[in-house]
Amino acid sequence: MTVLAAPAAAEIKQAATTGGTVEGESANGLSMFKGIPFAAPPAGANRWRAPQPVIPWVGVRRTVEFGPACMQGETLARQMGSTAPLSEDCLYIDVWTPAGAATDKLPVIAWIHGGGFNSGMSSVPLYDGANLARQGIVFVSINYRLGPFGFLATPELSAEGGQGSGNYGLLDQIRGLEWVRDNVANFGGDPTNVTMMGHSAGGQAVSNLAASPLARGLFHKVIAESGSSFQPVQTSAPWGGAIIAALPFAEAGGKAWLERLGVRTLAEARAFPAAALDEAQRAQGSPRFAPVADGNLIPGDHYELWKSKKFNDVPVLLGANSFEAPSRTHITPAAFEQMVRTNYGDRAEAVLRAYPHATDAEAQRSTGMLNSDSTFLWPAYTWARLQSGNGKAPVFTYWFHRPTAQSPDGSAHGAEVALVFGNEDARRTAWTAEDRALSRQLQSYWINFAKTGNPNGAGLPLWPQFAAGRETVMQLGAEAKPIPLPGAQRLAALDEYFAWRRGM
Repeated sequence: MTVLAAPAAAEIKQAATTGGTVEGESANGLSMFKGIPFAAPPAGANRWRAPQPVIPWVGVRRTVEFGPACMQGETLARQMGSTAPLSEDCLYIDVWTPAGAATDKLPVIAWIHGGGFNSGMSSVPLYDGANLARQGIVFVSINYRLGPFGFLATPELSAEGGQGSGNYGLLDQIRGLEWVRDNVANFGGDPTNVTMMGHSAGGQAVSNLAASPLARGLFHKVIAESGSSFQPVQTSAPWGGAIIAALPFAEAGGKAWLERLGVRTLAEARAFPAAALDEAQRAQGSPRFAPVADGNLIPGDHYELWKSKKFNDVPVLLGANSFEAPSRTHITPAAFEQMVRTNYGDRAEAVLRAYPHATDAEAQRSTGMLNSDSTFLWPAYTWARLQSGNGKAPVFTYWFHRPTAQSPDGSAHGAEVALVFGNEDARRTAWTAEDRALSRQLQSYWINFAKTGNPNGAGLPLWPQFAAGRETVMQLGAEAKPIPLPGAQRLAALDEYFAWRRGM
């Protein structure tokens, strides 16, 4: 299989950055730099503002430990395995490089973690970039603000900035990509060959930046695993598949939330204790803090933007897992029908016909499959269709399917992530030789794509390009082979449903 050979021993010990010189540590053919500041702390007067220029330092800064993680629930952060402290001062970037010299010009992957936009951090062991970097790429991981710190919208914030509000976390990601553009060459990376990669909320973020004029030119390829934002924009109370809110809807929810906290002015909001603000987002009735169609960073409905050819047209590798969101509660046929009629409005009958639910077992499975399809599969394959029909750059689409005893109906959300990173997850069963072989295969596809914009290479099953009239998806997991678009009948029902939502 095709991989890029890494130098025998990494030699970059120090590197100049926008803020000053940093010094990392080297081991096993890699140099690692952790906790490099890429913006000023977004606290105090900088809370709910675009990331401000990094505060420069004098001398050489040792960067051998991860910076703080952005504010989020302490329990969840520890469950993910991170030991980093939580802080508003969290805009740090991490670099793994196998380069022997700054002149090596290796391909770059810029990683955006998942976590529902309210959790996650670069310091999770699962996201350690060493194994990918060893195959000849510079791996960069970007932290970004989460929850209300990253995604609060209010009318006052929109008026203050003059260009909407609610996308501070995405602005952090853009600033991180600007840091890559300006600094990665000093770590042996090629700033003209940057692949933006994300999973889950990170995948949604990647699709938002692929739509954003503010991110133009900052990346040259995209990998999106189990996340994208091609559903219609939400303008009212939640409905089936809603993922991205219109600015007025997000502003109203954010304003009401602050008022429930007794906060009346932006000055009071910026002085509110960070820990209390973080805790308040988990109170009953709090809005969902996530990216907003603000008319600026996210100009509007992704579906319409791609139809109008108003997007960043770069090669795309994207996909979803075969059973992303299995239901963990008992569902009866009657309960399934009630849920569909409540959430899918006038198109409920078409949805009910596409998802069998005559028995409890069928209703249980269809609940999970509908959640999987509407949140992950439909937007992924819609992106692929729109890219192939309206873009010049190619799109390669996958369906990860590897049933297990714990998930017999298909692969759940995140099942592929450890394999892509090559990081054996100590919280689960030990890896087998089959696991390691699959991990090498996935990494080879991803690395080849990051190098050339095409995942194919010697020794790998051929992955055909997705194209209009030839909607071929690469099945990965238990077997690697091209297949027709999976779940076509279910997705057709969702085509009809989302078109109806879009026309409302």
